[in-house]
Amino acid sequence: MVTKNIDHLKEREKRALETPTQLSAAGVVEISQSLRKLLADVFALYVKTKNFHWHMSGRHFRDYHLLLDDHGDQIFAMTDAIAERARKIGGTTIRSIGDIVRNQRLEDNSEEYVAPESMLEELGADNRRLTEFLRDAHEVCDKHNDVATASLIETWIDETERRSWFLCEIASSQ
Repeated sequence: MVTKNIDHLKEREKRALETPTQLSAAGVVEISQSLRKLLADVFALYVKTKNFHWHMSGRHFRDYHLLLDDHGDQIFAMTDAIAERARKIGGTTIRSIGDIVRNQRLEDNSEEYVAPESMLEELGADNRRLTEFLRDAHEVCDKHNDVATASLIETWIDETERRSWFLCEIASSQ
């Protein structure tokens, strides 16, 4: 009797996260995995952008400080939409800092000092890499006919390319 109740509770817990979707089970798994990695990269880029925002120095301090604050806000705004999209299709998403670390592809920067020009170049490179990751995720969505996730990704590609453009223009004018 006790074992039967425990099994029933475990099954109920498992079903609690299930969400009805028209996507195939394989599609849900593959898209969710792609979104999990994207979310980890977006969190990593957000933290790096805020790190550089907080530690900016030099003669262009105010302009760069404000630019990176705007970029950080835009990047952070992606996080909830990515995670909620994974849940809407019946998948799961990251659950902890450790989960972020295990899934991120963008590298952290924990250096004590980074020159402003290097900060901008590194963020530009990271945004270009994120664009590649977004395009890869879009291909996964296309493969499984997930037009809603693909549509969100298209907007994020545009935003990420804009950040890359700004950072590239600033870096090339130095």
